[in-house]
Amino acid sequence: MFAAEFEPAVSHGRRVAERAPVSIDGDIGKARRTLCKVVDISIHGARLLTYCPLIPHSMIWLTLPEAGSLAAEVRWAEEFAAGCRFMTALDPEVFERLVALNRAGR
Repeated sequence: MFAAEFEPAVSHGRRVAERAPVSIDGDIGKARRTLCKVVDISIHGARLLTYCPLIPHSMIWLTLPEAGSLAAEVRWAEEFAAGCRFMTALDPEVFERLVALNRAGR
């Protein structure tokens, strides 16, 4: 017979940073742009609603107010929704300004 102590691992989910619900208009692409809506954001990535389907594991340029153009990898996509991870994390001050823009209704 075996005996051992068991201590469950503490899980905080998959998220590594605070995610804030927002409604921010953005653009995808550099030369040919398509509109999108950012519906939540963290310093590491965002969830988008798009007018054209995105392809998982593809690279995009996401342009946002206060942040400029950000290189991002599409991590998942389902029809006209997608999640992306920024190649370079947002500066926490830029993140706070984006969340504040949303609160101000812009």
